[in-house]
Amino acid sequence: MFSFTTTDRADVHTAVMYAFGEANERLETSLAFDQVRERLRAVGFYAPVDDDGLTRTLAQLVKWKLLDVVQNHAGSYATAEEYERKNLQYSLTRRGEAAFAGVQHALAVLSSSGALQTAVLDAIVDRLGELGELLGNDDPTVNRRIFTTLQELEGHLDALRNNTKQFNGELQRLMRAEGADLTTFNEVKSATVAYLQEFVTNLDVRADTIRVALGEVEERGVSVLHRRALDGAELPPVQGTDPAAAWLSARAVKWEGLRLWFRPEDGTPRVRQLHDVARRAIVSLLQVLDRITESRRRSSSAAADFRVLARWFANAPSDDDAHRLWGTAFGLASARHAHLAHADAEPIPTGAGWQETPSVQVSALLRTSGRTERMGRTGGVRDVQALRAERKERARRERAEMEAAWQRLATGGPIRLSSFARLEHDTLKRLLDLLGRALAARPGSDGGRRALTTDGRIEVLLRPARDGRTAVLRTPRGRFSGPDYLVDIRFTAASPAGSREAAGA
Repeated sequence: MFSFTTTDRADVHTAVMYAFGEANERLETSLAFDQVRERLRAVGFYAPVDDDGLTRTLAQLVKWKLLDVVQNHAGSYATAEEYERKNLQYSLTRRGEAAFAGVQHALAVLSSSGALQTAVLDAIVDRLGELGELLGNDDPTVNRRIFTTLQELEGHLDALRNNTKQFNGELQRLMRAEGADLTTFNEVKSATVAYLQEFVTNLDVRADTIRVALGEVEERGVSVLHRRALDGAELPPVQGTDPAAAWLSARAVKWEGLRLWFRPEDGTPRVRQLHDVARRAIVSLLQVLDRITESRRRSSSAAADFRVLARWFANAPSDDDAHRLWGTAFGLASARHAHLAHADAEPIPTGAGWQETPSVQVSALLRTSGRTERMGRTGGVRDVQALRAERKERARRERAEMEAAWQRLATGGPIRLSSFARLEHDTLKRLLDLLGRALAARPGSDGGRRALTTDGRIEVLLRPARDGRTAVLRTPRGRFSGPDYLVDIRFTAASPAGSREAAGA
């Protein structure tokens, strides 16, 4: 069907097809040989074409079944040559009309740009409202208006669908464009984002209005609408087939498409997806802009940097120079003292920073020779008695400090958090740990929050203060402020202190 656009004489073939298309616009059903030549100039084809070339072109189009040729016996001809040339009348076949329409549509798509138009949504609302009013009138003369209104509604739906697809495609091509100028792309991005924001504004309101109007029309009956529109269409009779069945089937497909966009039986309406399209477009545009900005900021890529470094390694005069280049480029040589460990590193947390951990003895020889100590004979087994005693003393001291902190924090009943007034820093840390456990617990029916320590020895009950007061706790390192909760901290019955308190009572 489209062979006339791919041959070496495609320009002449296409110009002849446009000449016949122009004739159809003027309601001229056929053209003679001389009329075809005149029409070529009318469509803007001024290349010289002799009679033999034009005859071959027309014959080729007839062979492709794009043109039909008949003899005109009603004409008068002065010579046999004139009869041979003028008695033939050419006209477009249905295949030729379809081919010409396809080329025009392809050129229109190439030259057009997609759009998200709120005016189309408003027009759909107006047409649905008009159909609802017309269906309420039983006068048969209204059927023509129903037909034209239904045609307009379908045209608006096709425009919405095609423009949305085309706009999304153009947006993807814009984001894939390589070598885009940063200033130009920034302007396009800003304008596109503003355009999308304007379209999305009140989109939900418009979609809901269309859904309601569509439901009102469907309550009157879609089949009734299509039958009355068919009566108003006044379709011409076609030999051998009934055009009404095909027309009604096409209308049903169009109406189902309208439902999918605005009122589907199950699932999300397609018009809701426009929100997602707009959000993805905005995010993608910003990502592409960041990529372009980053590419402008870097003079070369990481791959190019590694290639240059590889050439430097290949041209290094010696292995020592290559090692120095490695150390300079990557800086992966470890510090000479990083492998040293504390004598008792087991109780030191692995995540603790160097400033928070005990210092390590570094040999004086490390600075001069790079060694921690002189190499000699193997030393004897280390005596760990002192280390064990140090660990035992440290554990006893930590337990004593913890017991003292719990004793200071035990309230014996509900008190205000501000009653603690001044605390040691470590005691405040333990208090904050208890408060954090309580606040993380689900509140009870009375609004209180209850929590236990990990070992189950300490129980805290926290209730919110109703007066909105603020508690200020001071420590040697500063002060802490927060809501003045009602706090009840006590030892549980399972703990030794709790057992002693129960015995004393």
